[in-house]
Amino acid sequence: MRITASRTSRSPRVRAVSLGEARRPPAPLARLVLTASAVVAAGLAAIPLVYLLVRVVGADGGEVLAALVRPRTLELAINTVGLTVAVATACLVLGVGSAWLLGQTRLPGRRAWVVVSTLPLAVPSYVAAFGWVALTPVRGFWGAFVVLTVCNVPLVTLPTLAALRLANPAHEDVARTLGRSRARAFLESTWPQVRPAALAGVLLVALYVLSDFGAVAIMRFEVFTWAIHSAYTSQFDRTLAAALSTVLAAMGVALVWAERRLRGAQARHGSTVAARVVRAPVRLGAWSWAAGAGLTLVPLAAVGVPLAALLRYLTARASTGTRVPASEVAADALSTVALAAGGALVALALALPIGLLAARFRSRLSAALESASYVGLALPGIVVGLSLVFFSLAVVPALYQSVWMLAFAYGVLFLPKAVGAVRASVEQVEPGLEDVARSLGATRARVWARVTARIAWPGIGAGVLLVALTAMKELPATLLLRPTGTDTLATSLWRLTESAAYGAAAPYALVLVAVAVGPAVLLTRDAVATVRERRDGA
Repeated sequence: MRITASRTSRSPRVRAVSLGEARRPPAPLARLVLTASAVVAAGLAAIPLVYLLVRVVGADGGEVLAALVRPRTLELAINTVGLTVAVATACLVLGVGSAWLLGQTRLPGRRAWVVVSTLPLAVPSYVAAFGWVALTPVRGFWGAFVVLTVCNVPLVTLPTLAALRLANPAHEDVARTLGRSRARAFLESTWPQVRPAALAGVLLVALYVLSDFGAVAIMRFEVFTWAIHSAYTSQFDRTLAAALSTVLAAMGVALVWAERRLRGAQARHGSTVAARVVRAPVRLGAWSWAAGAGLTLVPLAAVGVPLAALLRYLTARASTGTRVPASEVAADALSTVALAAGGALVALALALPIGLLAARFRSRLSAALESASYVGLALPGIVVGLSLVFFSLAVVPALYQSVWMLAFAYGVLFLPKAVGAVRASVEQVEPGLEDVARSLGATRARVWARVTARIAWPGIGAGVLLVALTAMKELPATLLLRPTGTDTLATSLWRLTESAAYGAAAPYALVLVAVAVGPAVLLTRDAVATVRERRDGA
């Protein structure tokens, strides 16, 4: 509530006005600038989609139709949808369950468990698949399902755990006093508060599965990305590749639409201040060991299995007396970190206007721009790479095969992770805090710098770290766009494994995992803060 005085009377008339009523309408110029910036950012992110449309429209209509209606396309669609749904569902169940154990229970060593549960993000899916193929007989659908699930569970665990930190526990307490079981109280009271964050994580998982090539190729499970790569590299049929990529992009748009419908309007269950009231953690008792064992399975499957395979190949190579020059590995590691950092900054620059517009000024236009920014993640890296090769040669030839174009490719590929972080973080900032700052005379720019950005930055920074972490592991677009003579850990690893030099590839894979562990651990800062608050509330 806020007290205002009427200026039409000699004696001030006092009336109560809600914060929502007191909010000033947005300045037309500020909103226009933000909208224009978001349109430009979304347009740049849509370059791969425009490239596909140009290819499809310019191709022979009969060839495109034949590519789409053939039985092989239906088989690929069934495989792709089945794998995506299976992995997304498994990640939702495992991710929310892990977040509940880490954020709501008295689990011994919870802070260490938070860090351990994030480690799968440091392992590229193709490295994990290589480890599983080397040590187990798992192949095909189930192999791809296991690898993609264990590598992507943290994408759901981390945002859900962060949402639990802001969830108001009073609602669940009231449900418990009314006789609800603990599970039912969670589903009816806490789940609606964390659902937007969990579904945002599931969307990232689903888009990643749609675009993944390394894991499905190693596991020999044929999906759209397999066929698209084959059309480009083996059959040299760009029409077929463009047609299949367009279908894949349509699937990505459908996923974004479905996530938005399921997410619904962002509900506010009390203020962010009230949500800081901490309830004592749930005592697991004899179930503590079972919970710890369950939390171990995903990191063990995602990290332990591939590391065991890499160490075996590394030991076998050491026994032959040959070594990989450390200077070459170090140079590739430096290139990997620098290019990933550049890509993260590009993603942040593109995501800020789109995320702010989606969070503060909801409309059909903002929803369309946000959806457009998500399409790149659903496309295979080779498609994004070829589209940017075409764009650079046709529009800005000076950027062809430059570090700037590669960093831009990373920004386009992984923009959804930054957009989701910006939107979710800004939505968590109470509008009332901004209203108070405006009522005290602060300009909109000052309100953003001193209030909104300060509160939202931890979440935005986590999104930037996630982009950098994912860019370190990116392979197809890097192979196409990297400058001549520049290698990353991923490209050197792929080059050596293609020639079956597994022992020589092992050091690159191990260093890639080691380098990626840093951002993965930094992503746990908010999660560790959540665990600390729950512990202190015990």
